[in-house]
Amino acid sequence: MRAWLARLWPVQGQPHRVIPDPLWQQALAHCPFLELLTPAELTRLRELSTLFLADKEFHGAQGLVITDAMALTIAAQACLPVLHFGPDAEPLRWYDDFIGIVVHPDEVVAQREVVDEHGVVHRYEEALAGEAMHEGPVMLSWRDVTATSVETGYNVVIHEFVHKLDLRDGVPDGCPPLPPGFMGQPGARAARALWLATLQAAYDAFHEAVIKADRFGADPTWLDPYGAEAIDEFFAVTSEAYFVNRDRFGREFETLLPLFDAYFRPGR
Repeated sequence: MRAWLARLWPVQGQPHRVIPDPLWQQALAHCPFLELLTPAELTRLRELSTLFLADKEFHGAQGLVITDAMALTIAAQACLPVLHFGPDAEPLRWYDDFIGIVVHPDEVVAQREVVDEHGVVHRYEEALAGEAMHEGPVMLSWRDVTATSVETGYNVVIHEFVHKLDLRDGVPDGCPPLPPGFMGQPGARAARALWLATLQAAYDAFHEAVIKADRFGADPTWLDPYGAEAIDEFFAVTSEAYFVNRDRFGREFETLLPLFDAYFRPGR
């Protein structure tokens, strides 16, 4: 519902109001990793969060009441991946395929159905902390939103909104549409090939490390083993860590750091 936004945003055609300082500081307190942003970046993030809140509709599920602080906490984290994607409202074009953000109090159990190579249908249940659908809404568990961890590199909001970037071309393959001249490549095909080759190599190594930990008692991986499910999940899981704990991410995934810097921080 947008009714609660009336306190922050005036009628259509008038300028957007500034997010009140106490509300902004409250949102930052929920996201301590944002303290590493420069003052200019924080100002820009605040601007984008304002535009994001004016454009999206938040819906609380199962009786959950969405407060201003909750919505702003989500908005700030959702805008972080696209912070350096252009001036004005240009970065939010990456999120223009949906309006609704559904927030549940806790994880949601989804019914899944897959057909194997032999045509056999398998049905199972999956507990979801969040979900992003192509040209569809984003679902989040509020409990998981508040469980962001610098120590483990966990952040469900960034995870789901990076999925939105990946899904921009309709294919969940771990490779979002890349800007012209990405990392000095001569064209879109070469840029995509570089991205996928680099990500695939890191994914293969991570997948092997997860198997060794699970089956042979090797040290557990720093990041959630869920990232080994598929390369698109690996992209989302590593992106969480990149924004939440960049230093540790750089040590764990040395080959991905320049790739992600070039994508998420172009021109820096």
